[in-house]
Amino acid sequence: MDKTCEMNYKVVDSPLGEIEISACEQGVHEIRLHGRKTPDAGAMEAPPLPELLGCPGEMMAPLKQCVAWLDAYFHEPAALKDLPLPAIHHPVFQRDSFTRQVLWKLLKVVRLGETVSYRQLAALAGRPRAARAVGGAMRTNPLPILIPCHRVVCSSGAVGNYSAGRATKEWLLAHEGRLAEKPSCPGGSRGGGIPRPQPAGGTEDLWE
Repeated sequence: MDKTCEMNYKVVDSPLGEIEISACEQGVHEIRLHGRKTPDAGAMEAPPLPELLGCPGEMMAPLKQCVAWLDAYFHEPAALKDLPLPAIHHPVFQRDSFTRQVLWKLLKVVRLGETVSYRQLAALAGRPRAARAVGGAMRTNPLPILIPCHRVVCSSGAVGNYSAGRATKEWLLAHEGRLAEKPSCPGGSRGGGIPRPQPAGGTEDLWE
């Protein structure tokens, strides 16, 4: 982390529990899902984000933008297209690496309601045999939801791993899948909700 960064923090509520955002004046550093709620796939109503309704003028601009973006994501996703992505300033984005390349490609290419396999994302990043390295990049993603690592699934159709737990990943995919079914939201051949779960005890690679 840049030693010159003066960090600000905000904790907001969400259907997934508390979400902690850290940012400096140059951009957002991390989004942490504390996971103190068990996601309920049948409850899609999201509570308001109280920090956004408090004193947003006191927040640094990137922090304010990130809270607004998350508020739209949970409540009014159609508004996301009109919201700027908050600037990003985590160290992983300050140096050239495969992780940085994969995360940027995911952010730019895989849209709301779509999924991509680890193998497909590796190919998009220019290294088609690097599915396991893509899995490693997803594990170290400092900005979950904003950089949608939950949209990366197994080529077999299994949901695959997720740093905040598989139930959270399933909730996010269900949330976006239902949104993608609405006529106003663009859907693709890869959209449509949660990938079909695979039987336990098989030999599938969870990073393929």
